[in-house]
Amino acid sequence: MPAKTVNDIVALCKRRGFIFTGSEIYGGLGGAYDYGPYGVELMRNIRNAWWNAMVYSRNDIEGLDAALISNRLMWKYSGHEASFSDPLVECKKCGARMRQDKMRDQTKCDNCGSTDLTPPRAYQLMMGLSIGATADGAINAYLRPETATTTYVNFKNVLDARPHKLPFGIAQIGKAFRNEISPRGFVFRMREFEQAEMQYFVNPADDEKYFEMWKKIRMDWWINTLGIPAEKLRFTPHEKLAHYAKAAGDIEYEFPDGFDEVEGIHNRQDFDLGSHTKSQDEFKIQAHVLENKDSTTKLAYSDAQTGDSFIPFVIETAMGVNRAMLAVMLDAYTEEDLPDGKSRVVLKLKPALAPVKAAVIPLARNIPELLTIANNIENDLRKLNIGRIELENSGNIGKNYRRHDEIGTPVCITVDHQTMEDNTVTLRYRDSMAQERVAISDVPQRVMEIITKNEK
Repeated sequence: MPAKTVNDIVALCKRRGFIFTGSEIYGGLGGAYDYGPYGVELMRNIRNAWWNAMVYSRNDIEGLDAALISNRLMWKYSGHEASFSDPLVECKKCGARMRQDKMRDQTKCDNCGSTDLTPPRAYQLMMGLSIGATADGAINAYLRPETATTTYVNFKNVLDARPHKLPFGIAQIGKAFRNEISPRGFVFRMREFEQAEMQYFVNPADDEKYFEMWKKIRMDWWINTLGIPAEKLRFTPHEKLAHYAKAAGDIEYEFPDGFDEVEGIHNRQDFDLGSHTKSQDEFKIQAHVLENKDSTTKLAYSDAQTGDSFIPFVIETAMGVNRAMLAVMLDAYTEEDLPDGKSRVVLKLKPALAPVKAAVIPLARNIPELLTIANNIENDLRKLNIGRIELENSGNIGKNYRRHDEIGTPVCITVDHQTMEDNTVTLRYRDSMAQERVAISDVPQRVMEIITKNEK
């Protein structure tokens, strides 16, 4: 059955090298994690799946990779410097600090149960920096708390480099940083995390159509590409909208503790480009924006047919890549009782997402002929360029099967004594544990078929 708690995934991640505690040998650091050999592969596969869907499969979206450190003025005019905060309360008895809106009971300390709490105060989430040899160490830059704003300020750069008619989008995957009061849920809420965001620029007259379009596209991607069952997902509209939003909602996944956000879909109107553009008075900006006296560039779109210049509306899709990985692992995690009375843990990932695409396993480690054949098969599979291929040479076939079940490897290829007689090997399938004898010459094609099929 699927994992009942995130602790099942935490144990698997540690045991099999998916995720480690950051700075672990020095006691760790809250909200920071390191991705090991298999975690980095799974994250990369999720990123690639998103990029393929958003950029390579379309002709209206361009890519961007913006700097993590940015000028303070950018975050002043975006509104982050003044209002990007969470409500912080402190327990006067035990000293615990908590985010008020995430407390189990807002009248009692989550740690000790005391009701002697401070009034909530705004806690700035951005991480400020003092860049260069400043005399007073004043903050003049920030680590970005999101990728979106770094996309908005590059609107004209991208449009000049790759001219588009509306609608068109800009996609970006990258790190963001937030000084969270209380990181939680393993990699669900961290201080350093990864986002995959796309800003789709549209004519204001068409905004509602494209908002609905992207709601469907993104939900379908979670189901068809990541393999999450539809019944484990839902779209929840925001009950209270930000002042700049016309519509907003979240794609939520059913985690063990209930549904929670994995991706946001927002109609941000013209707030963002309007906030950062030069000569704001020249445009009929509908959102309420701070007067910008520092921008050097007009972030407007000029219609070649009508000659009109205006600020486009933005439909935004914003996915947490770490949260996507956690949801994928939770959904794939399965504990099974076997006919021999034993049990196994298996990660039933979609083959295209699996960290290891195939493992080649000689039956015995001390037979050079078997190892030579296994090496040749490994090299042939690497030429397919489908991802990581592993050669196991421990000689313990049962342990190797169990290890690759937990890693999520779709197929293991066993080289044994019969291989030396008839040039055949055994394909052992992850989900069914069924075994099939095939010719060595057929192995690359069979593995390719397994990886590219659109089924779990």
